[in-house]
Amino acid sequence: MRTDSLFYEIFQTDPNIVFELINRQSPRNATYSFASVEVKETSFRMDGILVPPIYAADLPIVFVEVQGYKDTKKVLYSSFISEIFLYLHDYQPVNDWQAVLIFTKRSLDPGLPRNYRLFAPSEQFQRIYLDELSENTELSLGLSLLQLVGLGEEVVAARGRELIIRTHQEVTDTNAQKKFIELIETVFVYKFPDLSREEIEAMLGLNELKQTRVYQEALEEGLEQGLKQGKLAAVPLLLKVGMTVEEISEQLGVNLAAVRQIAQQQQSE
Repeated sequence: MRTDSLFYEIFQTDPNIVFELINRQSPRNATYSFASVEVKETSFRMDGILVPPIYAADLPIVFVEVQGYKDTKKVLYSSFISEIFLYLHDYQPVNDWQAVLIFTKRSLDPGLPRNYRLFAPSEQFQRIYLDELSENTELSLGLSLLQLVGLGEEVVAARGRELIIRTHQEVTDTNAQKKFIELIETVFVYKFPDLSREEIEAMLGLNELKQTRVYQEALEEGLEQGLKQGKLAAVPLLLKVGMTVEEISEQLGVNLAAVRQIAQQQQSE
């Protein structure tokens, strides 16, 4: 399983997880955007870079690289470091910078080449091993989400269900709660590509949630609201209780594209 794109999707949704990894917490982290940036002169593309707003010259640019497979060509460090300095040369930012190299497990780290040894003791170039996060029993939701990626099939389902329960307990905003649960589902889609969406929901216990009294009452309220004000008026409420756009379209008997449009508007608010 190539996990690079999965991690970048997670970081794009919640950039603060990167700052949790490097223990650099600040309210100003919310101002960062996570992007893929091309180094023009070489046509290299940096897949993960956290860029502060243009007015925040005191905040560092954070370069992120994820390694979830063996570096058989022995070019991981040289490529990452070269891309960083090519970016600095190309864009000439006034900001300081920091690099974070994330390994899903320590055994995938080929070791820092001796010609880059000046980075060994540097806080500016950090290496993180996700398989060692388990040593800390007080992981945040974000770090627990990353930990799911490297867990074996025999334990990951139970941990995923636990994380969903924690999400309901710790995240009070319904939109943020929904987005985080979707990220958990996304991890399972990558880990179990042969399973259907319904099978993944069953594995995570999400289908059990839909049988609870709270869910059913919200569903009934949404349907009643739809009958009174037009069916599409019920879409935002049904999204909040965790229904997919496909389920809402089928339940209300309305056009799927119209439901998706409302869902996109909700996410952008």
